[in-house]
Amino acid sequence: MAQNQDLYDAIVNGDARKAHAATESALAAGVEPMVLIQESMVPAMDEVGRLFSCEEYFVPELLLAARAMKSALDLLKPLLSASGQRMSVRVVIGTVKGDLHDIGKNIVASMLEGSGFEVIDLGTDVSPERFVAAVAERQPQVVCLSALLTVTMPAMKLTIDALQSAGLRTQVKVLIGGAPVSQQYASEIGADGYSEDASGAVGLVKTLLAGRAA
Repeated sequence: MAQNQDLYDAIVNGDARKAHAATESALAAGVEPMVLIQESMVPAMDEVGRLFSCEEYFVPELLLAARAMKSALDLLKPLLSASGQRMSVRVVIGTVKGDLHDIGKNIVASMLEGSGFEVIDLGTDVSPERFVAAVAERQPQVVCLSALLTVTMPAMKLTIDALQSAGLRTQVKVLIGGAPVSQQYASEIGADGYSEDASGAVGLVKTLLAGRAA
């Protein structure tokens, strides 16, 4: 059972206003921010992912849940920063160079944040050089590359090659996703994995990190 049922329910039901109010109430009652994340928000986003996988939820429900989660997280981030706390896993995400589509990338980023990961979103049209700079500076464990256009898929390989040339490839797991992308393409370009949806991306990150820790 989630530590704060009101917050859990608000996220699962995609109610941003209630999620914000529940977070404010919990903080006023003295609940620690990290406790809210680990015991309420992460389980809620896990449930949203389960509902999506079962086809009880679809993209609109994912977007609403992500928005509700973000409304709560926006209250918690400053408190975490002030206390010196941070998420245990850091993820860099972006849509590759030449591609301006961001809806899918945004959903994945929100799902990852709601699952307890620190996310650095580089936005869209991100060059290989910007990915390399972000990895060198922020030291993430995972890099997620998104592409919606077939013509921008080669930028995924260029990014992986750039990480290799910079001596950073072994430091991160690279995941790719987007409508034209496949597991076969992931294998061809040397990515560590591929997911066809946001829920699967979260699960894949957890699986890859568990494998690294084993």
